[in-house]
Amino acid sequence: ALLPYVPHVPPAALPGKLTATTFALERPCCVFDRHANASDTVWLVVAFANASAAFRNPPSRADVPLYEQLPTAHSYMTLEAAAAAYACSAPSPAVLRVGGDTACGGQGGRDPCNGPLPSPGPYRVKFLVMGCHGPKAETRWSDPILLRRGTGGTAVPP
Repeated sequence: ALLPYVPHVPPAALPGKLTATTFALERPCCVFDRHANASDTVWLVVAFANASAAFRNPPSRADVPLYEQLPTAHSYMTLEAAAAAYACSAPSPAVLRVGGDTACGGQGGRDPCNGPLPSPGPYRVKFLVMGCHGPKAETRWSDPILLRRGTGGTAVPP
């Protein structure tokens, strides 16, 4: 099912909302309630904007594009969470930080990684509900998100 929800960067001013390697998204609350079961997971798909149209939903978790594949596949999937984490009743932060895990890269494992983004982009994102038999529902792609160059820190000298 194609859901009408469109992921977006929060409109309110947040510290570090867009940096050179990360950005924040509003958490989609109540969006998946009618389309997901307790055993389903919700993934965030991150793709270079010019590659989002070519992205194909993976048929199973084993086929999920990994963070290390971003330079060649132009997309990856991260922030895997139980569908219940996005339910109307779930207490959760208002935003999701994309690219915030600096320990990513070279892990060699099959675990999803939310590592720093390698270029300013632009990127597009969407959320994908995966059941045990593959994709069940997805949101629309976001508008292009361009990271800010030269914003590696916010410290102000004394």
